[in-house]
Amino acid sequence: MYFLLFERKLLMKATGGIGRYQGAALLATTLLGTGVFILPQLSLQQAGGAAIGIWLLLTLLAVPITVIFGALAGAIPNAAGPAHFVGEAFGAVAGRVMGLLFLLVVPVGGSAALLMTWSFIAPWFEGQYQLPGQLVFLLLLFSLNRVGFQLSARLQLGLTLAIVAVVLLLIGLFMLHGTPAPAVPLTLPAWSGVSAALALGFWSFLGVEAMTHLAQDFRDPARDMLPALLIGLLLVGLIYLGCSALLWALAQPGESLTMAQAFDRLCGGYGQWVIGVLGLCSGLATVNVYIASVARLTWSFSQQGVLPAWFRPLNRHQVPQRALYLIIGLMAAVILGSAPFSQQLEALIGWVNGVFVVIYLGSMLAALKLLPARYHATAWLSAALCLGLMLMLGALMWYAAVIILLATPCLWWQQRRQGPVAAASPSGG
Repeated sequence: MYFLLFERKLLMKATGGIGRYQGAALLATTLLGTGVFILPQLSLQQAGGAAIGIWLLLTLLAVPITVIFGALAGAIPNAAGPAHFVGEAFGAVAGRVMGLLFLLVVPVGGSAALLMTWSFIAPWFEGQYQLPGQLVFLLLLFSLNRVGFQLSARLQLGLTLAIVAVVLLLIGLFMLHGTPAPAVPLTLPAWSGVSAALALGFWSFLGVEAMTHLAQDFRDPARDMLPALLIGLLLVGLIYLGCSALLWALAQPGESLTMAQAFDRLCGGYGQWVIGVLGLCSGLATVNVYIASVARLTWSFSQQGVLPAWFRPLNRHQVPQRALYLIIGLMAAVILGSAPFSQQLEALIGWVNGVFVVIYLGSMLAALKLLPARYHATAWLSAALCLGLMLMLGALMWYAAVIILLATPCLWWQQRRQGPVAAASPSGG
């Protein structure tokens, strides 16, 4: 059974495992995702020039949370990720609730991310073929995941370098030849604009927790996990800052400039194609990481009896392929079910954010019991930040609350039936 410690040692020694810089690239493309060429423009619409400061603030606030996730994943690498951390600290039921939160939000959030990803290339098809295009995305993502994640890691390292190169090219061309737009006085935006920009920014930093599910795929989680997450986070923060500052400097007063339009102005055209291709690949890379993570979690839950044993077998690439069938199928159902309706992406982003804030808070509190004392101040700070985000989200926390209220009694009853042996550890091993 591959959930044993023997498998963990093999993964840590495997020459094909994920290294520090591949891990940083995976996190970077996960965080950049659907938002790298969209969210800077939207944040400027909401908060004006103050959006640049908001991106800096969000990057700094994400550092302590990232440190805790990296320390937890490095010390306790496990396919269940935050569900394992919370389960180790507070018991099997709490851990399983965290796992189900993640499992139930990824198909919804991933499907929404694919909708956003399609927007990058929709102009190529004059607004047609959206539904078949998204289903083709799912087929591609299944094909990538079923042969293992090391291939994805190598591909996403190249993608991260390409995105960084394009952003640096645009900033460099602006500094050499760009003509700044007439200066617009910096004024403090209304709180509604600030909170909207913060919510958009938080969506862009979701992904750190997903990497913890892949800790066992690192060659040496204890050595590489924390540096990989921090390098990826800081790189992403710099990219968002650079893109926001570039759009702010180029845009005319009252103009909402896109990254594709900025590329056209600085490079003489082709922005729709270059930004479209990179946005498409980055969006798919984000969903790719989440599919791999939740498939690993599904496999882990099947080991402990939370989900049917049908999900336990691994294919010849040591990938839980049957779990992939489940996740891809759920995402296809969401896409097909939502196709006839207009999308409420802002509300959906809020619901997804609410679930992830709960997962983050549970992990930060678990760190107080699982990590050495030197991490406790950082964990308390991170927990306080999560509580502040909960207050800001307000009523959008309803989706997470419903899952918790429905899942907790069911999982408690299941644990009582299984007995203490099956419930002893949420890791299943």
